[in-house]
Amino acid sequence: MTLDDLRVFVAVCKAGSLSAVARELSCTQSAVSQHVKRLERELGLSLLERHPRGVVPTQAGHLLQTAAAESIGGIDHALRRLQDLLRGDGGSVRITTGATTVRHFMSEAVVAFRQRFPQVSLEFQTEHSSRSCFDALAAGGLDLAWITIGAPVRGIEQRPVVELPWALAVKADDPLAARTRIEPADLETVQLIRLPENSTSRSHLDAWLTHSGVHPTSDTSVADWDTAILLAELGLGHAIVPALPGWRGPGHPGLRLVPIPALPALWAGWAVRGWDALSPLARAFADTVTRNCAEQPPWRDHAR
Repeated sequence: MTLDDLRVFVAVCKAGSLSAVARELSCTQSAVSQHVKRLERELGLSLLERHPRGVVPTQAGHLLQTAAAESIGGIDHALRRLQDLLRGDGGSVRITTGATTVRHFMSEAVVAFRQRFPQVSLEFQTEHSSRSCFDALAAGGLDLAWITIGAPVRGIEQRPVVELPWALAVKADDPLAARTRIEPADLETVQLIRLPENSTSRSHLDAWLTHSGVHPTSDTSVADWDTAILLAELGLGHAIVPALPGWRGPGHPGLRLVPIPALPALWAGWAVRGWDALSPLARAFADTVTRNCAEQPPWRDHAR
């Protein structure tokens, strides 16, 4: 059993396909299969079930995948730390997050960090959900993930940084734009633009709507918060969104954000494999973003 065997096996479990991993590694499907067969021979257990559309891990395969993924991620992280030690101040910080996070939460912090550490490489890997960020972080090779704080995840530490109250985004001439607050009952009459599927924010919102007995009409779903805001500003529906600082002011003259006090706020922040294991550079970047968020003024509806 080799580290390469385990790497390939974990990749196959994640992709659900031998051929997909072969393409990714630029090798033959037979070569990928040999890695898995070597593990199965040594363990004396079947690790994969073959199906017409791919493969899935057996019960034994699940156990090995979980343990191997965590261990490989830790090894890869340690190797990166060793490389950074060799390079000194010229190391790198790798962050995974959503497509619009840098603009909303990190732009000023990135500038400040680069001024302080001009030789450091900042690398951003985009994922479509917090769950994907957790998976990428656990796989190793990344230092930090900026996520919407949610349920505990094994092997991952989450640290809240900024509170995000909710608001109803509406066009400036919408009747609801004149309100000082939105109550749950008001949402029964809105045409709701749904938040990204599988996102923590949508799960949080859907659970609250169900608990409140609110069933707004919805026929539009978007890939990110910014698209929801754009459609709301165009008058193509209403969006229940976390009230981000960048949506206030002259940049969105046709938009109003009306608070929804009854809806518990979201929190956004950092996720890491372990704070004590962070490199000094990664910790410095995380601290810079945290300080920048703390200096942001509290949200107010800019229509008031």
